[in-house]
Amino acid sequence: MTSPVLDRPALWAGPVIDVDVHATPPSLEALFPYTDPVWVQGALERGWKGPNGQALAYPPNAPTTARDEWRPQGRPPASRLEDLQQHVLDPWRTEFALVNTAYGVDSLRHPDWAPALARAVNDWLIAEWLEKDPRLVGSMVIPARDPAAAAAEIERVGCHPRIVQVTMPVRSERLYGQRVFWPIYEAMTRHDLVMGLAWGGTSEDAPSPTGYASWYAEEYAAEIQVFGAQLTSLIYEGIFQKFPQLRVTMLESGFTWLPTWSWSMNKKWKGLHREMPWVDRLPTEIIRDHVRFSIAPADLGPDVQARRLLEWLNSDDLLMFATDYPHLHTDDLGRVLGLMSESMRDKVMHTSARAWYRL
Repeated sequence: MTSPVLDRPALWAGPVIDVDVHATPPSLEALFPYTDPVWVQGALERGWKGPNGQALAYPPNAPTTARDEWRPQGRPPASRLEDLQQHVLDPWRTEFALVNTAYGVDSLRHPDWAPALARAVNDWLIAEWLEKDPRLVGSMVIPARDPAAAAAEIERVGCHPRIVQVTMPVRSERLYGQRVFWPIYEAMTRHDLVMGLAWGGTSEDAPSPTGYASWYAEEYAAEIQVFGAQLTSLIYEGIFQKFPQLRVTMLESGFTWLPTWSWSMNKKWKGLHREMPWVDRLPTEIIRDHVRFSIAPADLGPDVQARRLLEWLNSDDLLMFATDYPHLHTDDLGRVLGLMSESMRDKVMHTSARAWYRL
C-alpha cells in the first residue's frame, strides 16, 4: 500500500495541521528518569513492564496498529521522534502536529501509581518530543479513573504552552457526561484545553456497550458505538451547558456515522425534552459548537453516498485533518478532499484546527 504522504503535492499544496499523531514510550524504562524512585523500585521488584490497556486496544502485530513502512525493527512504532519527522512531518511539510500519547494509564488501578505514571508520561512527552521540535504540540494523559487526581495533573501540566489537549480514552467505567467528571472539565476549561476523546481505554470493561466480542474484528467495529454513547452522554447530561467553553475532539472515531446518530439524538430530545430541560437546543447545534472529528479513519462508502454524508454534516468546520500516525487506514484522503468544496478543504487541512487549538 502506498503511503499518502508520497502524494502530498497532488493532494494538497497549502498549509497542514495534523491533529492526531502518536508518540509511544519505547519501554517503561524510558520513563524512569521522569518517575518517582519509589515507583521505579516497585516496577523493578515486580518485574512490571507497563500497563496492558494499550496493547489490547492496539494488538502489537495487528496491521491496523502500524503501517508496514512505519513499523521499525526492534522498537515499538511511533517511539522515536526521528521516525515521526521522517515519515510524516517532513513529507507533509507540517506546520503543527498534535501528539497523542495513549499509554493505557487508565488500565492501572493503583490510586497512587496511576497518577505517578501519568506524570512520567507527560514529562517524557514534553522533554523528549515537544521541546525538541517546534512543530509539535501535545495532548497530556491523565489517570481518568480518578477525577480528583486527573484534575490535579491538569493543574500541574495544563499551563505548559505546548500542551493544548487532554486525552480521555473512549472506553471508561462511567459515561463521561456524569457529574463525577466535573472536576476534570472545570480544570480543562480553566486552562483552555480541548478534551480529546481517543480510541481505546479501560481494558477490564467490555469493549462494546453490551459485552465482549469473540474476535478482534468485532471489537474494532464496536468501538464506534462507544464513541456514540459518550457523545450522547455529554450532550444529554448537559456538560456543555455546565461548561460552555468545553471543546471536544473525537479522535479515530470516523465521522460518517454522525449524521444519522445526531438525527436520532435530535428526535429523542424533541420527544423527551421534559427529562433533560437543561439541554436548551438541538443536539446537532451543540455538536457544531463544541465537537470536532478527525478524518482518519474516513470510512467512506461510494462517492454518491459519501458526498451526501458531507452535505448532511451541514458544516464546513466539523472535520480536521489527521494522519493518525502510525496506524493503518485506507488511503482515501484524496477521495475525502475531492468530495469537498474548496472552502471546506482549506478548513479541514488547517483552518479549523488552528482556531480549535488556538495555534
